[in-house]
Amino acid sequence: QVQLVESGGGLVQPGGSLRLSCAASGFSLDYPIGWFRQAPGKEREGVSCISSSDGSTYYADSVKGRFTISRDNAKNTVYLQMNSLKPEDTAVYSCAAGPYGGGSNWYDGELYEYWGQGTQVTVSS
Repeated sequence: QVQLVESGGGLVQPGGSLRLSCAASGFSLDYPIGWFRQAPGKEREGVSCISSSDGSTYYADSVKGRFTISRDNAKNTVYLQMNSLKPEDTAVYSCAAGPYGGGSNWYDGELYEYWGQGTQVTVSS
């Protein structure tokens, strides 16, 4: 059974950093893993993705240069390092996996089959 569990969210001041973790079980990171976020009243947004084959990474323009996605195959975990956080980064962040995710449409949540429960990130002073 595929399961994804996020952790690492919390309250941080503007300019601060957080590292989110997405621990996978039931498969060995052989699917692309995407990070998505949804703020109250807004649509879900693709934040970043890492491929399963060559480790290619993808980022939304809004987070390029501030967020870094990585994976540790030994721990079956994908990380999202978030630096220089802004109030507009406040959202519930979820990771997702699926055989059809990644690639040029990596930001389309409909392509991912498995989802975690999400972790809240709040950026506020």
